[in-house]
Amino acid sequence: MGINSESDIEANLQIGPTDQGMVRLYIEAQSIEIPMDFTPEEAEEIASEILSAAKIADSRKS
Repeated sequence: MGINSESDIEANLQIGPTDQGMVRLYIEAQSIEIPMDFTPEEAEEIASEILSAAKIADSRKS
């Protein structure tokens, strides 16, 4: 499965700070739970990549 492959899997995404000073992305799908912790700096890089991808996707709308 790649970035352009569609899927019928539904997932929930939660994003928030932890009590340890990290930023957690928590993904829950079916019976799978995936907590991913990032430093604030890493989280800012991820946020920048998401914004960049959103701008590109928006420009490709027809």
